[in-house]
Amino acid sequence: MFYLGIDLGGTNIVAGVVDEKFNILAKGKVKTNSPRPAEQIVDDMATAAKIALENAGIEISDIKYCGVGSPGSIDAETGTVLTANNLKFDMVPLKQMLESRLNCDVFVANDANAAAFGEMLAGAGKGTNNFVAITLGTGVGGGVIIDNKILTGCNGAGGELGHTVITVDGEQCSCGRKGCWEAYASATALVGQTKDAMLNNPDTKLWELVGGKLDNVSGRTSFDGMRAGDKTAKAIVDNYVKYVAVGLINMVNVFQPEVICIGGGISNEGETLIGPIREMLLQQDYAKNNKKSVVLKVAQLGNDAGVIGAAFLGELYSK
Repeated sequence: MFYLGIDLGGTNIVAGVVDEKFNILAKGKVKTNSPRPAEQIVDDMATAAKIALENAGIEISDIKYCGVGSPGSIDAETGTVLTANNLKFDMVPLKQMLESRLNCDVFVANDANAAAFGEMLAGAGKGTNNFVAITLGTGVGGGVIIDNKILTGCNGAGGELGHTVITVDGEQCSCGRKGCWEAYASATALVGQTKDAMLNNPDTKLWELVGGKLDNVSGRTSFDGMRAGDKTAKAIVDNYVKYVAVGLINMVNVFQPEVICIGGGISNEGETLIGPIREMLLQQDYAKNNKKSVVLKVAQLGNDAGVIGAAFLGELYSK
């Protein structure tokens, strides 16, 4: 039996045929070209799915379920995207629209939740029932799975972990609040912190690393500078690690999952990032003296997590 997973992103639509052991057998990919009418985007979702099926050498009749991970707030029961700002979606009946194009059952979840589910099934959370995944990217995304069920809240908007406040009246967040974890711990925030520190420290080696141009600063710049022995870079990284750790420990104290993982490009720093956070977690976990304690890991599936998690949404929502 095969499954079809579609990761609907702001830039690309990626579809994958997945087998029962969570292996992606083939993919199809097209540009999202958002914003544009939902009908056109769903047409291209179907196109990506058909490319994946063709590349896998199978028919849609061989697919048990199709699942979609979409940005925004999702009504999982009806498969409706209630709102997705980056796609300009508002009350889009995605399940119904895609089922009419593919002629198979379709299930829809938030993209971060689908990715977390994928990591739980086949990645860092494999073998667990309670799992939290954090993604440090343009924002701070997250997915929470409790007793093998995705936490969505009463309105499909639950699990927005990046929009918990860690500093009252702090940095402005894109959501409208001030002091959100995302405003401090995202890759976007790290780039901003690095640029500010460079402007205040004209002698830092970071200028050499970026060829004297602030536009060349990335999420890796401060870590590379720290490895080169630069004091300013080390201070940036130390502060950034604290920001990540504060929010993550909050998540641990709320959910106490078996495993919590960190994904996104910055997670490629591995123990340079994870090691100090683990030390803080061991000290500040409310349940640190319990027999069972949370395990901190790096996400394992990368961009495939969303496709794999989406493919198996039917196993959650068809029951």
